[in-house]
Amino acid sequence: MSDVLYSVRDLVKDFGTDELRTRVLKGMSFELVQGEFVALLGPSGSGKSTLLTILGTLLAPTSGALEMLGQNLVHLDERRLTEFRNRHIGFVFQFHHLLPAFTAIENVMLPEWADAGFASKELRARAETLLREVGLADRMGYRVNDLSGGQQQRVAIARALARTPPIVLADEPTGNLDTESSNEVFRLLRRFNVEAHTTFLIVTHDPRVSEKCDRVIELIDGRITSDTLTPSGSGGAH
Repeated sequence: MSDVLYSVRDLVKDFGTDELRTRVLKGMSFELVQGEFVALLGPSGSGKSTLLTILGTLLAPTSGALEMLGQNLVHLDERRLTEFRNRHIGFVFQFHHLLPAFTAIENVMLPEWADAGFASKELRARAETLLREVGLADRMGYRVNDLSGGQQQRVAIARALARTPPIVLADEPTGNLDTESSNEVFRLLRRFNVEAHTTFLIVTHDPRVSEKCDRVIELIDGRITSDTLTPSGSGGAH
């Protein structure tokens, strides 16, 4: 497959030790291609969030290989792994993880701001552009607690895209929103996918979300049970 962005091979994740050990991910392999819009579907307890956390390098696998952009992520030390994550992977979570004491624009700038130690003009300009693109031009100076849930999620999307990462991992990004806000957030994610060719992997348990994606990877009990293209995608099953 051409333009492979992320390759996963024989991934296993155990929690606990000895007789209390629980195997949550049971040896899975797949690839993500640049520009794909992929749903990770499955019931609660299937391993979706654990897999996403490992792909985001926030949790180490028990065994298996993770490779992205030519880097073997399993073999990177913590400092280099953090640098890689901050530069190349964006995150959108169900509960935002925004800092309430900061404004919308400050939250978008924070990842780069924390690394550089200051907010450059270029950084602010990028944050302003992203907030305009997600429809928050008139809310940049608002503290996040003064924004609606849908608006907060749009700030989180802008933050995830601030460093133009090649991939964004989204964990139930519409799960805590009403239908109208959920649809708007999904449209935003899809727009950035199309316009910037950003790869999105979206964890969901909602078939209404997954059917709008190009490809659906389904997990049950820590295993991939299907990996197919939807009518939105092109070609046949992976």
